[in-house]
Amino acid sequence: MKKNSFTTDDHKYLQVADGLEKMIAEDVLRIGDKLPSVRMLSEEYGISMGTAFQAYYHLEGRGLVESRPKSGYYVRFNHNRFRELPDCIEPTALSHEVSVKEMIASIYSDIVSDDVINFALAVPDPSLVPAAKINKSVVHALRNSKNHCIGYENTQGNAELRQQIAKLSLNWGGKIKPNEVVVTGGCLEAIMLCIKAVTKHGDTVAVECPTYFGTYQSIESLGLKVVEIPSDPSNGIDLKALQKAIKKYPIKAVVAVPNFNNPLGTCMTDDNKKKLVELVTGNNIPLIEDDIYGELFFGKSRPRSCKYYDTKNLVMYCSSLSKSLAPGYRIGWAIPGKFIDEVKQLKRIQNISSPSLTQAAMAHYLKNGRYEYHLKNLRKALHTQNLRYMQALIQYFPPDTKISRPAGGFAFWIELNPQLDSFKLRTEAMKHKISIVPGKIFSASIDYSNYIRLSFSKPWSDDADYGLMMLGKIIRKMVGNGQ
Repeated sequence: MKKNSFTTDDHKYLQVADGLEKMIAEDVLRIGDKLPSVRMLSEEYGISMGTAFQAYYHLEGRGLVESRPKSGYYVRFNHNRFRELPDCIEPTALSHEVSVKEMIASIYSDIVSDDVINFALAVPDPSLVPAAKINKSVVHALRNSKNHCIGYENTQGNAELRQQIAKLSLNWGGKIKPNEVVVTGGCLEAIMLCIKAVTKHGDTVAVECPTYFGTYQSIESLGLKVVEIPSDPSNGIDLKALQKAIKKYPIKAVVAVPNFNNPLGTCMTDDNKKKLVELVTGNNIPLIEDDIYGELFFGKSRPRSCKYYDTKNLVMYCSSLSKSLAPGYRIGWAIPGKFIDEVKQLKRIQNISSPSLTQAAMAHYLKNGRYEYHLKNLRKALHTQNLRYMQALIQYFPPDTKISRPAGGFAFWIELNPQLDSFKLRTEAMKHKISIVPGKIFSASIDYSNYIRLSFSKPWSDDADYGLMMLGKIIRKMVGNGQ
């Protein structure tokens, strides 16, 4: 190894750790190899012994290295051990009715139980959220807001909150003004309002598949038809398939999750995002972009949004704080472009406005709570959890298991043996107080019966390890019995 000098403001230990992680990924350092002693690492990189220890602690926390008593640090895990990616199943390109509510209702009956090992919920664990600072913002809102937040808020949303949301858009290169933002009750309401603004009963909407089941529920509730466009764990939505569908059907809107699709975890390249925008808006079709996971990236920088490439004001951008800060506060927003008046009118009809207290509290937190610092810590935690869970999945699940490699967000998309029915797996897992989400609900037409979504939102623990070990045993037993 070569001596290095550090001139950036980044923590030195992270720079050292990143360098070692790259060497492990590239097989320069292999599983079982002994790493330099702390003293040698200190000398090689020109850093203190304490900084060298921090670098190893960081890699140990991610499960990449292990400490052996009186022996030193050794490589424990290599990215080359990742399993194959799940297969991309192409849906039949048909415009059809949607019906997913019964499946979802059966799952949500116990998805939030306190006494289960929960791999189903894709929201930040309470331990990863700055609850004390959020509470201070709530108290500030109660004491300083007009009428103590008892009255109705403006239909479009709290003025200061919209100002802060406009500032957040700078992260993905946006130049949004506060009067272009409509505050909603979470991201799903934003998506639903946008779909409703540009469609009428019986219209057809194109949706990438698989995707978040709440989107299908919204489409179903509005009496719309859907054309599902295949999406894969590597590249995201299939642009050629979308182009064919646009030519074949009278599509009135396209709904996509370009950054860290739920459940795939895929992040489209910026070039493909630009092509997606050009394809959809070039046909004068609104693109409804769900960017709820955009801030939860594992890489070096925040990915662009499709809205960034919008030149015709036809991209309707939707996001929220539910996945990054406060799920229960239900603060989302839409930036609906040329359809803002329609969205505001629908918001007014639907519920007049979003709650005053949570809007004022989140406005104060975003302005004073060091949100970017929180996001940095949350991303680091999620990336670490992603690696630890991946290692356990490789260790405990059968060899034919295929696992996605999310570049951000909270969840793995897992393809199991074709003999296995994931609804039956869920039933068996719940007998052991383990909760998962069957893959069937992520499509209206494809039978993802041997797929599951598994969340790594909870920090690694003995419970998580036990839960994945038991899931692996249940899967092996069910496959062995031909179930």
